[in-house]
Amino acid sequence: MDIFVKKPVLAIVISLLFVLLGLVSALRLPVVQFPVIESSAIEITTRYTGLAANVVQGFVTEPVERAAMSVPGVDYVDSKTVAGQSTVTAWLKINEDRTAALSELTANLNKIRSDLPADAEEPVISLLRADRPYASFYLDVSSDYWKRFEITDYLTRNVVPVLSSIEGVQRARVEGGREPALRIWVDQVRLAGYNLSSQDLVNALASNNVVAAIGDVKGEEQQFNIISNSNLKLAQDFEELAIKDLGGYTLKLKDVARVELGERPGIVETRSNFDERVFLSVWPLPGANEIAIGDTLYEKLEELNAGFPDGLHVGIAFDSTLAMRDSLFEIVKTLGETVLLVGLIVLILMGSFRASLVPLTAIPVSLLGSVAVMYALGFTLNILTILAIVLSVGLVVDDAIVVVENVARHRQQGLSKFQAALKSSKELFSPIIAMTLTLASVFLPIGFVTGLSGSLFREFAFTLAAAVLISGIFAVTLSPIMSAYVASPRGMETRFAAFIGRLFTRASNSYGNLLIRLLNWRAQILTFSFVFALLMIPFFLFSAKELAPIEDQGNINFIVQAPPGSTLPAVSENLKPAIEAGKRVEGAGEIWQVLTANGGFGGIQLSDFFEREQSVQEILPGLFYELSQVSGLKVLPLLLPPLPTAGQFDVELVIKGPDSYENMLNYGYQLVGEAYQSGMFMYADTDLKIDRPLVKLKLNHTRIADLGLTSKDVSDQLSFMLSDQYLNRFDADGKAYVVVPMVEKDARLAPDQIMNLQIKGPESTYIPLSSIASLEVAAVPRTLGKFNQQRSFRILGSVVPGTTKAQALEFMEQKAKQILPAGYSLDYAGISRQIKQEGNSLMFVLLASIAVVYLALSVQFNSFRTPLIVVVGSVPLALSAALLFTFLGFTSVNIYSQIGVITLVGLVAKNAILIVEFANVLVEQGKDLTTAIIESAKTRLRPVIMTTAATVLGHFPLVLVTGPGAEARNSIGIILVAGMVIGTMFTLITLPYIYLLFAPKHSASVDAERNEQVAV
Repeated sequence: MDIFVKKPVLAIVISLLFVLLGLVSALRLPVVQFPVIESSAIEITTRYTGLAANVVQGFVTEPVERAAMSVPGVDYVDSKTVAGQSTVTAWLKINEDRTAALSELTANLNKIRSDLPADAEEPVISLLRADRPYASFYLDVSSDYWKRFEITDYLTRNVVPVLSSIEGVQRARVEGGREPALRIWVDQVRLAGYNLSSQDLVNALASNNVVAAIGDVKGEEQQFNIISNSNLKLAQDFEELAIKDLGGYTLKLKDVARVELGERPGIVETRSNFDERVFLSVWPLPGANEIAIGDTLYEKLEELNAGFPDGLHVGIAFDSTLAMRDSLFEIVKTLGETVLLVGLIVLILMGSFRASLVPLTAIPVSLLGSVAVMYALGFTLNILTILAIVLSVGLVVDDAIVVVENVARHRQQGLSKFQAALKSSKELFSPIIAMTLTLASVFLPIGFVTGLSGSLFREFAFTLAAAVLISGIFAVTLSPIMSAYVASPRGMETRFAAFIGRLFTRASNSYGNLLIRLLNWRAQILTFSFVFALLMIPFFLFSAKELAPIEDQGNINFIVQAPPGSTLPAVSENLKPAIEAGKRVEGAGEIWQVLTANGGFGGIQLSDFFEREQSVQEILPGLFYELSQVSGLKVLPLLLPPLPTAGQFDVELVIKGPDSYENMLNYGYQLVGEAYQSGMFMYADTDLKIDRPLVKLKLNHTRIADLGLTSKDVSDQLSFMLSDQYLNRFDADGKAYVVVPMVEKDARLAPDQIMNLQIKGPESTYIPLSSIASLEVAAVPRTLGKFNQQRSFRILGSVVPGTTKAQALEFMEQKAKQILPAGYSLDYAGISRQIKQEGNSLMFVLLASIAVVYLALSVQFNSFRTPLIVVVGSVPLALSAALLFTFLGFTSVNIYSQIGVITLVGLVAKNAILIVEFANVLVEQGKDLTTAIIESAKTRLRPVIMTTAATVLGHFPLVLVTGPGAEARNSIGIILVAGMVIGTMFTLITLPYIYLLFAPKHSASVDAERNEQVAV
């Protein structure tokens, strides 16, 4: 535009504004791993104690499921029911308003409360992060001499409130802690010998350990509160508690029980390596800035440790942000390498440091301008936006290179600085606008993609588009006049610049001669191009597909599955060989574990990527083999998912059917067998297992009634002796202890031993349980699962290296269709659901991007034919070239490579625009089509080579990069580099002949005559 040549200060001010706004914005942008995504789930837990799982499912689970399914924004609802408890989880769609969903669900549950049994507990609602089943931080609390319950009490009072107050933290809680308790271990044999029952102990404890409000004494001038010693204070007080008068001897509690201060049994045990620990878990809110939380957490821990009592220390067992920080550091390092490489190639190809200043200036202006746009749009600095900035380094110099090359050519032809700048501004305004809008418009359809891909790449696409648009603004404002001042006139250029110029001249002439010689072969060239373009279809179909490539995040997690009926101490003991195997892994650090009687989970923190010889992908198979040798448990090593998705397993196929769980189990076993036979799975299993031992106590109600008892009398007495429920509390040294009486462990090692327990009847008669009840042992499902209100089970699996999750899932789908009878259907959970939902959605975006590019060029050229030449002459061949490398296994078809393919469309189209637009100008000047296209191709060869070289070398570090997060960058880098190199070669050869095939066959005189007719 003439105004910027005539008023260069205006152009300078515009560029300075971009720089200043970008610098200010860069200091204010939050830093996270991925764009903020709200991936939430709502869990509803309802206890219905004492009832079998099938009863709980019918009376509790089903009404709650109906309430959850009717909440707007719910993706799916699944449930797990065990004896006495129902757990229903409503999984929300990505970026759904969790607050609104929570309110709607609460209202729905209130409506169906009358449908639930009256004696069922109130449903408890919890908000969960759907993309992570465990906390982001686990803090390891150790002490030299403190007991576990003392640590728990201190942390609950003094540390949890501090951590919960950190901005962005949803909750902090103690894991593996214990509640202090006075344990009364009853000797059932001695109790029976004194003709006593548990009810006698209950009465004695309840009557002699009370907190009584007696009252006060008031005088005329003073008032006295009265307290009594009815509340026992010491363990010795309990031992001396009178139980029964035996005629001269008072039977005391210590005669029939062992009393000790200890802890109440817990359901969770946490360990660091082989040592028992107490953990603090910190759970960020969905979408919170975890790096900022981590920074604050480390500051708080430093303050807390400084003020802790001697012997107490809190460290970090697991920090999920370490991998995030490493990935961000590596991609920022790649950005620096990219800037250096692009600057070097620009300097070499321009042949002059002065001339290279123009495209080099475009880099900070465009990048900082895009940062300002990011801040204005509410984006964050994350792996994907920084990747967009890395990619833009090789793109933003293109327009500036075209301008400086054109101005230098006019200066070589003898024009003055002002004339050269003015002429170039007029010549290049249209093609630069076309190129800029073309590349920017490629990313427009991504803004309308929903789901995970859209949420992740919307910021990426708009950041890259902003950088390209700002580079176009720089090219039409400051570049022309700046180029005029740095370009040397004829005979004044440096030796190196002259040498580079001669090389390009020879290359241009040779290229022109080659095009002329190939004129007679154009039919063969066009045929070859058509066939090669069609190959993109088989290349795509036979390429490995996955949601995202597996990355080395410096962690290997593991899941522990315990046999049915296991105890927490047994799980902890049986896991020790697995911990030993984990410690033998190269670079293994602390191994943290969160265990329950059913199993648990944990992780191995590895040393830095560059300090290890093996990646986690290489370590995993060997570790899996060693862990498979562990007896008594199943320990399954897993890699962290590369994207924020739900689920832990590589494959989670849901089978829904109308049959009973017993009938469904057979199909589950068949599918697991097929999975192992395929060779694709390192591990496969089903979550439907009917092997949980259940002891059914069958009461003889007639006999009980004859004895003057009720079923409740029997149940209450048995519950006292066999459960961990507390009876009351007592205060010792300012701490509240629960009182937990229970039969000694030796009397309840096997189910038949409980038949010796004494039940107290009317008139102080005592009856052995065996006289009023019998035992029956049965196997029942561990859990009753449902998916979207239908009975279901899942096939879970981890794939072997070299097999993608999508390949394994497709195989299991085929086998399921062969094995399952009519009435069964398939669904998906976890990562498998994301694979099915995302699928090839970005490939449809690719088609939309090509359409948008075509329409944008149609408006720019005021023609439907010229854009067809640009698109057909460049895009199909480049896409086929890129997909050739996915077909050959250099990378897979994943969301990163698909984004690379979409970007490639705009890049190769830019080169075609340069050639076609100048050819049209020459035709308008009266030259025939052949002469025009050959001359245009020769003239534009240098800017095409220079922009392609800048793009290729700018993206080449992505191909070679290693370290955390490298696999994703490798994938997009391979697509762009291979596609640009091969695509540009094909474009330079085939585009001229496609132009001759499609260009209008008329001269400038015909156009002039048509214009005159239109004017008339």
